[in-house]
Amino acid sequence: MIMSPMNKRRLENFRANKRGFWSLWIFLALFLASLFAEFIANDSPLLVEYKDEIYYPLLTDYPETVFGGEFESPTDYKDPYVQELIEQEGNGWIIWAPIRYSYNTINYELPAPAPSPPSAENLLGTDDQARDVFARVIYGFRISILFAVVLTLLSSVVGVIAGAVQGFYGGKIDLFFQRFIEIWSGLPVLFLLIILASIVEPNFWWLLGIMLLFSWMSLVDVVRAEFLRGRNLEYVRAARALGLDNNLIMFRHILPNAMVATLTFMPFIFNGSLVTLTALDFLGFGLPPGSPSLGELVAQGKANLHAPWLGITAFVVLSTMLTLLIFIGEAVRDAFDPRKV
Repeated sequence: MIMSPMNKRRLENFRANKRGFWSLWIFLALFLASLFAEFIANDSPLLVEYKDEIYYPLLTDYPETVFGGEFESPTDYKDPYVQELIEQEGNGWIIWAPIRYSYNTINYELPAPAPSPPSAENLLGTDDQARDVFARVIYGFRISILFAVVLTLLSSVVGVIAGAVQGFYGGKIDLFFQRFIEIWSGLPVLFLLIILASIVEPNFWWLLGIMLLFSWMSLVDVVRAEFLRGRNLEYVRAARALGLDNNLIMFRHILPNAMVATLTFMPFIFNGSLVTLTALDFLGFGLPPGSPSLGELVAQGKANLHAPWLGITAFVVLSTMLTLLIFIGEAVRDAFDPRKV
């Protein structure tokens, strides 16, 4: 695919912002690693060889009887008895993930009461329920980023459509939408989210739908301004004179120019989505209890001041993630700056 000179210049501008450029690569590396969280932190082995047969506990739950045990229940591979059956009686071996705990695995053999401090077994310590903090950070990072990605994309689609309709048609349609947005944006969003979350047990998709009701407004004014400017350009007037469909004019001729402002604004919408989810989880109105969550880790740090590793871990992870996203947003803004293209 041949890149236009303008896009080449934008790419050069993005690369020229070294802080944003390297922040993007660091963030992508962290996100890619979190996508394979099950291979990094899991209480089930990656592979098991038993009597010359290979088993995949990460993908399938095998009953204990498969490995010579007595029970039909799922195998507890951390049980020394099961390990002895596999390695000695079955002449086999076990390959574990680097961290032998999943986000919900409870360590019953802690040397000290939970929350226990960092150790060779639990690199970042455990929380007050004896769950490995490192494992919960990896899984929590993944779910936070996926949530923010989906919410940002959906918010951008709704915001672009609403802003396009307002800016293109203007008049009474623009006036009605502006009054509606003024009223809607004046609502106490966080309080409404808390009230709704207290009525219905929240989950990933339910929270996504509720937050989408409000998150799209942040982009409307930017797109509306671009369409108000673009609808009076000569090529748009010519397209109208030729009788082209309004939808075709809006989304084929004006929207590409409006997307510059949209793309510049998207990293900051992404950042806001992460902060909102973290705040809801911290207050206990976010993801279901027990879910790996960065906000829940912040709450753990607040509730366990005698375990400083919880608060420090939460602060470092959140501040690093948000800082990387801000740097990326600044680089995107520089890339699309009309004074530099």
